[in-house]
Amino acid sequence: MQKRIAIKRLFQEEQAGQSVRVGGWVRSVRRGKEVAFIALNDGSCFASLQLVVEPGLLESLPEGLGTGACLSVVGDLIPSPAAGQRWELQVSGLELIGGVDESFPLQKKRHSFEFLRSIAHLRPRSNSFGAVFRLRSALTFAVHQYFQQQGFVNVHTPIITANDCEGAGEMFRVTTLDPQQPPQKAGVVDWQQDFFGVRTGLTVSGQLQGELFASAFSAIYTFGPTFRAENSNTSRHAAEFWMIEPEMAFCDLAGNCDLAEDFLRYIVGYALKNCREDLDFFAQRIEKGLIEKLQTLHQAEFHRISYTEAIERLLASGEKFEFPVVWGCDLQSEHERYLTEKIYDGPVFVTDYPKGIKAFYMRDNDDGKTVAAMDLLVPRVGEIIGGSQREERLDRLQEKMAAQGIAEGELEWYLDIRRWGSCPHAGFGLGFERLLMYLTGMENIRDVIPFPRTPGHADF
Repeated sequence: MQKRIAIKRLFQEEQAGQSVRVGGWVRSVRRGKEVAFIALNDGSCFASLQLVVEPGLLESLPEGLGTGACLSVVGDLIPSPAAGQRWELQVSGLELIGGVDESFPLQKKRHSFEFLRSIAHLRPRSNSFGAVFRLRSALTFAVHQYFQQQGFVNVHTPIITANDCEGAGEMFRVTTLDPQQPPQKAGVVDWQQDFFGVRTGLTVSGQLQGELFASAFSAIYTFGPTFRAENSNTSRHAAEFWMIEPEMAFCDLAGNCDLAEDFLRYIVGYALKNCREDLDFFAQRIEKGLIEKLQTLHQAEFHRISYTEAIERLLASGEKFEFPVVWGCDLQSEHERYLTEKIYDGPVFVTDYPKGIKAFYMRDNDDGKTVAAMDLLVPRVGEIIGGSQREERLDRLQEKMAAQGIAEGELEWYLDIRRWGSCPHAGFGLGFERLLMYLTGMENIRDVIPFPRTPGHADF
């Protein structure tokens, strides 16, 4: 059998006059008395290939050839006389691989994203989600390419863990115990009888294990699924999401900001260079001005200010915020956007946050009030990257854990790298879906992950 050629490759190589075989799914069918036009898409690119079926084959078109049907087609690629497309396929042979009937839910019209979420197994065949998931795939490659070119080692950290990295307690439990009658000891669940012998859950971050590997390989990154049992139904939260988490030995907070800036520039530049067709669609249908937004970010100056400076600037603005601005509060989205859109008109690193609102592993600053933490804020979104220099001093880390009621026994292995061969190190976390939302203009996190997991929903 003649080898099938992807439509994207067909357009790139422009094999005019040659007989080729393509396969894909029907986007639309227009039947006339003397000719039929079929728009065929195989997912390899945004554009569909127009098939021209002339009288010799027209009468033999099979039943079930409608929107959504799967076809294998042979024909000659020829220049198209129609506006808006350069090539079309003059069909010489057509085989219906999988037919459809009128119950197929995707038709040639615009469907709401809410409706498409209810048929997440079919939505990749739509224009919007074809573009989203092609971009997701391309940027997955770009993430690995960037860190590999920089000499980082990729580490697969555990999905099942006995440690709550963030200390928020919002973990999904992993257990083989009978939920109706779990074994008990002294009135509480006896986790020693569980599969792992301890209480375990799905990870919220690979950071702690990543720090261990950074102490051996100098620079590592993780890129994998993370989970949070936060009962939130906002457009920015999901129970399952993917995190990019680099960690570097011999690195301070300034170096951490340098890496975050360089990485974000690279990813945005990669998307502009390699995913332009899909980005143009987002700019036309999802967010007007998207291309200009990304180009501006790619070329922008990344400002750096301390948390204290940020509070002072917000207070001096005279703006009435929904959430009052006081030193010691966590910055809200409205504060972050005001800083990036009104005060600096560009991306901003905010550093050195109050220790009381940050995690135990962040390094204490000499002032005794703040820690060496940073958030990268961007216009229209707010925080997109968060990180810190880690506390490498054993005595300080032990003090911080005791103050927050974290038992040393649970993290003895984590303390060991402070006992033996400790060094300054830093890292950050970037939620991949948050990044995709920014790059596509999509407003709901459920629309940039193939099968979203949210409270009450684990479909498909």
